[in-house]
Amino acid sequence: MAHGPAEKFTIAVPDEVLADLRERLARTRLPGEVRDCGWDYGTNLAYLKELIEYWRTSYDWRKHERELNALSHYKVRINDCAIHFIHQPGAGPNPTPLLLLHGWPGSIAEFQRIIPMLTDPARHGGNARDSFTVVAPSLPGYGFSDDPQVRGMKVEPIADLFHELMVQVLGYRRFGVQGGDWGAIIASRIGHAHTRDVIGVHLNMVALGPAEGRKALGNDAESRRFLEEMARFRAEETGYQQIQGTKPQTLAYGLNDSPAGLAAWIVEKFRTWSDCGGDVESRFTKDQLLTNITIYWVTQSINSSMRLYYEVRHSPYRLGPGERVEAPTGIALFPRELIKPPRAYAEKAYNIRRWTEMPRGGHFAAMEEPALLADEIRAFFREVRPD
Repeated sequence: MAHGPAEKFTIAVPDEVLADLRERLARTRLPGEVRDCGWDYGTNLAYLKELIEYWRTSYDWRKHERELNALSHYKVRINDCAIHFIHQPGAGPNPTPLLLLHGWPGSIAEFQRIIPMLTDPARHGGNARDSFTVVAPSLPGYGFSDDPQVRGMKVEPIADLFHELMVQVLGYRRFGVQGGDWGAIIASRIGHAHTRDVIGVHLNMVALGPAEGRKALGNDAESRRFLEEMARFRAEETGYQQIQGTKPQTLAYGLNDSPAGLAAWIVEKFRTWSDCGGDVESRFTKDQLLTNITIYWVTQSINSSMRLYYEVRHSPYRLGPGERVEAPTGIALFPRELIKPPRAYAEKAYNIRRWTEMPRGGHFAAMEEPALLADEIRAFFREVRPD
């Protein structure tokens, strides 16, 4: 792959973009709602009104922009796609390079609290010898990375881009990789395709199954429970996958034009996929939710982010018969994660060295339970990294 030099990058949203956002929020035309329906039909109207008003009158993007810019940001062009990434040096004696990958509808904002825990564990109750130098890119088409605007930007080329970033651009001969959601699938691909360069793969979502699929499951209670959970998820929670995987461009016209629509589309996932018991703000503050949503808004990246669903739906990444991810793998299974297969099933797809069932938390683990996840990442890499 061809690449240019990595250059320092500062997040700086123009004032007129923020003014336009406030004006659009003020002009929001909301729909009606079935009485006493809660969130059954989708994002609750009363909550969305509250969130919109806070976004318009109280939320301070500049404050959060400064906090994001306290981390070290860069951009590099690889094969005509400019990739944004955080590159935060570790504070320990021999930091392990760690590629940290987000998914949809997340962003690098998910990692604000966990990055200091990983780079400087001694300041967060850990051991300095467990420190990491963290590289946290925005996926192509997400956040401050470019929209490639080409067909075929799916799991395999994204994995190769990030491998190029770590090995050729940044010069890390070997590195660890961690991810959830799309980040877990991309991390799995890196561990599968670039095994020799990967110290270990740590996931907070089991991203792949064996080539034989459901036939690899047993008839035990745990396997039956997994199939029942997946059937419920497909029946009730995959509407977003269907439209994003088939007609993302059509959906994008509404979400790219209406900040209220964008907020409704994203916040519903944070509520449904987290360990919040129905109260999204028991796990995330409005500011956390809106910083992530605002990144999508100011970069106009909702369309290009959803496009990944189309690419993978039409050209899925799967393991072949007899294949598995041979890089040492650690799994942190949070109780409200979307996919919770039996360990025996996952072991047919991964070289699992550590499997931990976490006490609480959901899909956005780095944002929801950063200390728990950071501890688990440290523990896994302590077991697999070379002395």
